[in-house]
Amino acid sequence: MDQTHERKMSFEGAEGRPAPPTSLPLQGQGGVASQRKKLSAPPISLSLDQSEDDLFDTPDDLDINVDDLDTPDEADYTDHEIDWEEPQASQRDSAKEAVEPIPTYSAQEERQDSKLWRTVIIGEQEHRINMKSIEPYQKVISHGGYYGNGANAIIVFAACFLPDSDREDYHEIMENLFLYVISTLELMVAEDYMIVYLNGATPHRRMPGLNWLKRCYQMIDRRLRKNLKSFIIVHPSWFIRTILAITKPFISSKFSSKIKYVNSLAELEELIPMEYIHIPECIIRLDEELREAAESSK
Repeated sequence: MDQTHERKMSFEGAEGRPAPPTSLPLQGQGGVASQRKKLSAPPISLSLDQSEDDLFDTPDDLDINVDDLDTPDEADYTDHEIDWEEPQASQRDSAKEAVEPIPTYSAQEERQDSKLWRTVIIGEQEHRINMKSIEPYQKVISHGGYYGNGANAIIVFAACFLPDSDREDYHEIMENLFLYVISTLELMVAEDYMIVYLNGATPHRRMPGLNWLKRCYQMIDRRLRKNLKSFIIVHPSWFIRTILAITKPFISSKFSSKIKYVNSLAELEELIPMEYIHIPECIIRLDEELREAAESSK
């Protein structure tokens, strides 16, 4: 008995069952007629792109250690959504055309842009003023020199430089202008001062509202309210007189006693020096017309 037969016998004795054959019978052997099956060939794709099945096929000789693979954390998917639908080509092209490059600022442009905003402290609170929006209206307040012993400032407020109330951005401009007037007043005043309110030649649409005037009075620092010696209104109209009469309950009696009405520039010159006070041309023309009308009526 050869070695192959010995191994076969030993295997049968150990397992209790016949050993499997070591070779398959050729076609036609064993007395069993072989049967052939006709299989249809799968369609052949000539595309160079890989199919979905090919993407997941792994070669047999490729040893992959799953523990060594980097997997995304949960945080990687917290703020992102997965879009499973590929946008159409036309949508992608239109999206690319809509995206414009972000403009870059030069150092000079950044310095100019920073000048458009001013940070001020009013009542221990920080505010930002858009200086670009109030650029045409900054002449509403100006310094008119000094009176008395040279330490008392004259602050000129020209209502004719206020914006029209029919503007779409009127409230935004008035808010920034309000902060500008209050902060400028604090810078101009060191000790006692007076305010000259030029009311003439101001159309009704440019007159400040009641709430705006009330806020100005309330936001003025206590020191400024105390050091205000007089509030002179030049060319008072019926409207401004009515406004002051309505606001009288909201202001102190001391402040009310400081209000004075002046009907002409000549009367104003008798009260204060006019050397450094800038009077707009429209108010000068109005003063001349009122003087001529008064003389003709006599």
